[in-house]
Amino acid sequence: MNPIGIIFDPECLLHDTGPGHAESSARLQCLLNMLGAHDVQLLRPTILPGRLATESEILRVHSPAHWRRIKATAGYNVRLDNDTVASPRSFDAALRAAGCAIAATESVVSRQVRSAFAFIRPPGHHAEPDKPMGFCLFNNVAVAARHARAALGLQRVAIVDFDVHHGNGTQVAFYNDPYVLYISTHQHPLYPGTGAAGEVGEGLGRGRTINIPLRGGHGDAEYDAIYGSIVARILERFRPELILVSAGFDIAAEDPLGSMEVTSEGFARIAAHLVAAAEMTCGGRIVFALEGGYSLMSLQDGIFACLEAMAGMIHVDEPRGSLSSLPLGDAGQYLDVYREFFPI
Repeated sequence: MNPIGIIFDPECLLHDTGPGHAESSARLQCLLNMLGAHDVQLLRPTILPGRLATESEILRVHSPAHWRRIKATAGYNVRLDNDTVASPRSFDAALRAAGCAIAATESVVSRQVRSAFAFIRPPGHHAEPDKPMGFCLFNNVAVAARHARAALGLQRVAIVDFDVHHGNGTQVAFYNDPYVLYISTHQHPLYPGTGAAGEVGEGLGRGRTINIPLRGGHGDAEYDAIYGSIVARILERFRPELILVSAGFDIAAEDPLGSMEVTSEGFARIAAHLVAAAEMTCGGRIVFALEGGYSLMSLQDGIFACLEAMAGMIHVDEPRGSLSSLPLGDAGQYLDVYREFFPI
């Protein structure tokens, strides 16, 4: 069984979004409650401590003006946009969320554990360098990726995002960066409206953004084929030294904010393909960080499935046959876009 780490910080519970908000503390609380469950304990996870991200770590991704804007919410209730709010403790919670993503990355790079899952909120992948949005204050995974390159000596980092919403903030952060690969599967059209297949990066970063937009209704078969073939092959060609995963469980069939049909078995296979890619390319170094997921039962089931895959309990093979013969759904029409940059 592979040694896995779980990292969280109770301070993340103190980000209060108010009554009726989809991104509530109940999401994190239900995950903390499951840590004592027998099935989770059988995986023998190492519980790792969280920490605060520092100002300098945040500023590797976000502008000074963005930092000041979020810091100024401390002690107040502030509506940042139609979807995104801050409460008196949200600034601290956001620093804890980013800090947990960094700490999880450090634990995997140092081989303290083979893989890690950061149970964090507020989520991050919509936060752009100079703008909070979509429930997100700081971009946790982007901050971790920059930390891996700036402080941990890694050259190439891959970010894979399976949230139902496109991670516009992550895309913007690395759109010109040749050393960070961003791959996103997401429902399209849907908030925030970005993530078309033709958005491929600019300048030296051209070809380092891979968007796989999907209409609603895609389920286990399509996600299994996409992650087992397209995503796995692109990761193999890029050869990252670390894989970071923006893990969004709002592709679940029961989720109220999306229209995908993924089950717990589907999440297990997505995670297992990513774990296998990490084994092939970077010695198994992979970090999952929580993004969306608003059905509490689906969130618990999906994360447990991912933990099983991380622990080596679920094994998958690359789908057999040519790409054109696989059930890729909408992704099949974009193969020529991806082949322009990666010989898949």
